[in-house]
Amino acid sequence: MTALILNLSPAIELTDEQFFQLCQNNRDLRLERTAEGELIIMPPTGWESGNRNSKLTARLEFWADADGTGLAFDSSTGFKLPNGANRSPDASWVSRERLEALNPDPARFLPLAPDFAVELRSASDSLKTVQQKMQEYIDSGVRLGWLIDPQNQQVEIYRPGQDVEILQSPTSLSGEDVLPGFVLDLAQILS
Repeated sequence: MTALILNLSPAIELTDEQFFQLCQNNRDLRLERTAEGELIIMPPTGWESGNRNSKLTARLEFWADADGTGLAFDSSTGFKLPNGANRSPDASWVSRERLEALNPDPARFLPLAPDFAVELRSASDSLKTVQQKMQEYIDSGVRLGWLIDPQNQQVEIYRPGQDVEILQSPTSLSGEDVLPGFVLDLAQILS
């Protein structure tokens, strides 16, 4: 099952508050909103993708706790991007410095782009759609992004101002200068 995209405009223009309430009233649905106002309803993933994403999020969280310079987030966290879109990366990280400067309401979506974002392509995801989402993250201020694609056994690395780097069957990924010391072992995630 693929995502369902509803074009609400111009009949319905959801405000940020209305979109937030829609998400709160439908907690069993994974909802995102594009910068153009389209509502995206995403199906649950299969068990294999869910397990891979669990491993990815756990490893990022373990590193973030030990490092202490920021907070890790799972796929249920909403971000209000500067372009107006509401997105939920499969895993993400934001520096404490940025969070403290913003002092956001913890019950609401974070009104910023994360420093780091990961999308783990599931069997039902269109590669092109996930690539466009990754580019949107970078255009919105994400400093490092990974698109992990088990179907093609590759990882696409996104960085601002650079061409996308494609790695075929890597065994690990480095958090580079965005997540210093974070190395993700891909043995149970990419395979």
